[in-house]
Amino acid sequence: MRIIAFAGSPSKNSINKKLATYAAGLFENAEVEILDLNDYQMPLFSVDIEAEIGQHELAKVFLAKIESADFLVVSLAENNGNYSAAFKNVYDWCSRIIGKVFQGKPMLLMATSPGARGGATVLEIAKNAFPRYGADIKATFSLPSFDGNFDIINTRISNQNFDVELKEIIKSISL
Repeated sequence: MRIIAFAGSPSKNSINKKLATYAAGLFENAEVEILDLNDYQMPLFSVDIEAEIGQHELAKVFLAKIESADFLVVSLAENNGNYSAAFKNVYDWCSRIIGKVFQGKPMLLMATSPGARGGATVLEIAKNAFPRYGADIKATFSLPSFDGNFDIINTRISNQNFDVELKEIIKSISL
């Protein structure tokens, strides 16, 4: 099974990338590739720029990565109660090429944040929107208070209850 995992954040120290990487590594017998949104920087999407340059090559590359996956692990950063601008821009460019950006792929959709709500708002937005764009969401997971519940040295969830919850989710959706 080939897993493509990414965080909806361009931060070099993205807590969502740490969570996505950890979760993807829990799948047994999987080949995992972690994408970095910084590798897909494009001009801010507008129909005027699209008319000028056409479909952006980096959007095509991102979509090819999605196509190559058997399973997606996505952890979204919450910026002011919504997607990060970096993720939304990649999403916008890609949706102009393939409306069903996620191409029917099964997905574990997650979010984390430093706060007690764990990105709950962006998770809810994505949970409702992504299926219209081709995501087959198998499960969702939110990790609240990242700094207190994730061990960055050992790159794992340190809170036993949350760790067991995520492992049970993955066990229940493993292909």
